[in-house]
Amino acid sequence: MKRILECRASDFITFNRQDLVGSIRKAEGRTVMAEVIPTVQPLYPEVTNAELARAFGADLILLNMLDVFHPYIKGLESHALFGDLPGDEMSDHPILELKRLIGLPVGVNLEPVDFSEKSSEMNEVKRGRLASVEAFQKASELGIDFVCLTGNPNTGVTNEAIEQAIIRGRREFAGVIIAGKMHQAGVGNVLDRDAYIRFVEAGADIILLPAPGTVPGVREDSFHELVQELQALGALTLAAIGTSQEGADVATVRDIALSSKRGGADIVHIGDAGLSGIAVPENIQALSIAIRGRRHTYIRMAASVNR
Repeated sequence: MKRILECRASDFITFNRQDLVGSIRKAEGRTVMAEVIPTVQPLYPEVTNAELARAFGADLILLNMLDVFHPYIKGLESHALFGDLPGDEMSDHPILELKRLIGLPVGVNLEPVDFSEKSSEMNEVKRGRLASVEAFQKASELGIDFVCLTGNPNTGVTNEAIEQAIIRGRREFAGVIIAGKMHQAGVGNVLDRDAYIRFVEAGADIILLPAPGTVPGVREDSFHELVQELQALGALTLAAIGTSQEGADVATVRDIALSSKRGGADIVHIGDAGLSGIAVPENIQALSIAIRGRRHTYIRMAASVNR
């Protein structure tokens, strides 16, 4: 990845939308996004899951289940924002502190729930996780670099609701907008060509599709056709491993990563359900090596945020 995807430890910045999109485009399919759950006990309590994901090769960190009105990241307790800043004051700026530690763009999932489709059997989504005007505004205040408009399992997120959320987000949020479903999320189709085109027209920068070999029936040839069409419209594409296969063996993750790259994906994503709110770390590394080799992976793993 280009140097725009890193910052010095002393820099508390929001990564510019155009620069971030341009950097991903120039990386030619060699960008790794790792999704983590920041509100659960991290795999090892001495570090956050985001730090661990970065250490194993991630370029972008996506926070799932984060309430933007009450942001909390487990594992930050031992760190202080400005050296001697007490932990309780540091907790007022968890996103900035996380970015100081990892030097990478940080994003958050916001869920466009279609309440006309909600049923008592579906999971409740907290206000701070909904794709509302207020949540987009708060994401900007927190220093979030990108939002991902998608749905966790059984939440009632529809493609129609995603489209409307993109329109709201484009008015209220200056960062990068990612849109699409990794799986059914309770309602509607996952692969929907017409919906993807509407997402681009509404202002989405990156279209999220399930990676080949994740959701049943998503094959490399059909994935490739959709990716080509979306890229011709000017959008970037993301291949998501959001089906708990982030906890599979290394060979499975490597195969999905290579299929995604052959399919033309600009970003390969790996989900958070491998262990405690994070993919199996070795699988993040295996994905990275598969799509860009040891050279770029080891540099990403070793480079200090102060470089």
